[in-house]
Amino acid sequence: MRSTRQLHHKLIRECKRNNQKAQFQLYKNYAQGMLLVAIRYMKDIQLAEDVMQDAFIKAFKKIESYKEEVSFGAWLKRIVINQCIDQLKKNKLSMVSINEEVMNFTEDDGWEVHEEVTSEMVIEAIGKQKEKYRLVLTLYLIEGYDHNEISQILGITEVTSRTHLMRGKKLVKEHLKIKSHAGGY
Repeated sequence: MRSTRQLHHKLIRECKRNNQKAQFQLYKNYAQGMLLVAIRYMKDIQLAEDVMQDAFIKAFKKIESYKEEVSFGAWLKRIVINQCIDQLKKNKLSMVSINEEVMNFTEDDGWEVHEEVTSEMVIEAIGKQKEKYRLVLTLYLIEGYDHNEISQILGITEVTSRTHLMRGKKLVKEHLKIKSHAGGY
């Protein structure tokens, strides 16, 4: 019996041969997870679905460039994230760069929330923030990108990325604090 990994590699090889059945199977394997990634960036679920579909189309068109240096899921996730960022830029997402000479910046590494707060509550609170904060928070806290990578992805300075992260964390903490005092958490 073949292992799941061997079947996965066979599916990818078949996709590289433009086999539509293999593409559909790979889509079925990853669609739900990639939709969840897209939803973290796009506020509208239908827009997230559209972006995810576009990302799959792009992935299948560029599947020859997939060299298995990383898992297929990680490669596809990067495409989905980039597609979300591109869509947000099309929607005229404006991120204001902050003049680095004027900025007196200290990053608050203290990211402590009440122990009753779950990761789902934090993700929900992130989703309620302005796009400029939501994007940086999601890329940094959830996806694990560093400020250099975020600055390249979003076309902002590292200082702006750090500032959006700091301000976004503060807003998320305030949101969670209000919810907990209101009896919501």
